[in-house]
Amino acid sequence: MTERITTTGAADEPASDTGLLPPARLALPSQTWKEIAHLLANLPVSIIGFTYVVTVMSIGTGLSVTVVGLPLLAGGLMGSRLLGRAERARARALLGVRIDEPSPLPVRRTGFFGWLWSTLKDPVAWRTTLYEFIRLPWGIATFTVTLVSFFVLWPVLPFITRGLTNADRAMVRGLLSPSDELERRIAELESDRGVVVDTAAADLRRIERDLHDGAQARLVNLAMGLGLAKEKLLEGQADESVAVMVEEAHGEVKLALQELRDLARGIHPAVLTDRGLDAALSSIASRCTVPVKVTADLPERPAAAIEGIAYFTVSELLQNVSKHSGARSASVDVWRADERLLIQVWDDGSGGARLDGGTGMAGLADRLGAVDGLFLIESPEGGPTTITAELPWRNREPGEVR
Repeated sequence: MTERITTTGAADEPASDTGLLPPARLALPSQTWKEIAHLLANLPVSIIGFTYVVTVMSIGTGLSVTVVGLPLLAGGLMGSRLLGRAERARARALLGVRIDEPSPLPVRRTGFFGWLWSTLKDPVAWRTTLYEFIRLPWGIATFTVTLVSFFVLWPVLPFITRGLTNADRAMVRGLLSPSDELERRIAELESDRGVVVDTAAADLRRIERDLHDGAQARLVNLAMGLGLAKEKLLEGQADESVAVMVEEAHGEVKLALQELRDLARGIHPAVLTDRGLDAALSSIASRCTVPVKVTADLPERPAAAIEGIAYFTVSELLQNVSKHSGARSASVDVWRADERLLIQVWDDGSGGARLDGGTGMAGLADRLGAVDGLFLIESPEGGPTTITAELPWRNREPGEVR
């Protein structure tokens, strides 16, 4: 007789020891789950986008013959830009597609009609509108295929989702990426033009203020003094007071002339026009309170506009050296490298120079950027400070003064 023995605790043994397979798990990589989420979200997102662009575009186009049609169409295009931003964010989060945001619309100073024209011809908004328009059938297809594959074709689901999302990635890159470099460059130049206009306006205000508060006031005092002296002479009172008045008037004339020379130098110095950048920078350096060594290696002269920007850049930097650096020595090096004019101003001062430091550095950076230049600051606390400016080298036109 065979005795049957029942052993307790057999249920605690590992499943592999009993020959049974482990239970099925939904073991998919996290990226696959993100791709599935993206594909399932395609349907509601595409419905929203398609409904928006069809409604706004049809109404705006239909009413374009009226006063409100074109502004409504422009507003719809601005909304399309926002939809594109949301789609790029969704692609970054779920598909890992890193796409730069397009350049913003350039700020125009021509009022409502300038804004209207810029918006209506915005290629970024029109491409986003096209993207949203063609997405509805794709959203229906990807939602259906993904949902069916989830319950029927589970073993090959990662391959299906990867193929579908690769098509999504291609659409995002093709229609929602920034335009080519030319469009981006145009937007930058539009912004830089605004900087140039603002800078020119500020310079005109400065010249007007200097003339009003300086030379003009002195010339008024001169006229009054000479008028009083004339009256005394006509009345036969040619005493010592008349000589004093004439002497004071003579002093006012000399001061007014000096202020006018300084003002003219601030507009465009004669030494720069007559003798070039090397001599003009040496003239600036001689007025600096810190000993400055100037080295210029320029086989020929660049365009007058580039010379002027280089001159005033060095002038302001050396003023900062005099006022803020506490330096004992400084240097200015200017040279040509290929088609660029490079300027380097160095001092052994206390350092700490920054673009937001309130010493005009930000203004210099804006001025150089407006002409496709660069402005770099290397100024650790304790010094020394090295500031490099780079400008495009543009040859002089035949009619320019050499």
